[in-house]
Amino acid sequence: MEKKRILGVDYGDARTGLAVSDLSGLIATGIGVIRSAGMRKTAAAVADAAKKYGAELIVIGCPFNMDGSEGARADKAKAFASMVAELTGVEVELCDERLTTVEAHEIMDATGTHGKKRRDRIDELAAEIILQDYLDERRRNQ
Repeated sequence: MEKKRILGVDYGDARTGLAVSDLSGLIATGIGVIRSAGMRKTAAAVADAAKKYGAELIVIGCPFNMDGSEGARADKAKAFASMVAELTGVEVELCDERLTTVEAHEIMDATGTHGKKRRDRIDELAAEIILQDYLDERRRNQ
């Protein structure tokens, strides 16, 4: 199996969560949150993270509607992905992120994480879930 680090991104208007894979592509680990200050600045911060971690692929969550159709949020994620690809020169893939925030909230409930700590961690955890789902799916298809 090819060894490369992958960056996972949960793009949001207020906060953007980040996660990175290990070199073997088995495990996603949250690495923090970017306080969003506009799409271009957030894309530049993601590009900086990709460079810092040596990411050779960036996976960005795309919020499809529950029926699988694309809405305004998906259009925004696509525009963001395009901007990140342009800034990094790294391949960018969009990944279905339906229910990842719900899953992140369930994990936070189960671990008793509330208040400011929860708000600060939820987007990072969503990015971790998006990336882990991508890694698991990729492994199943190999």
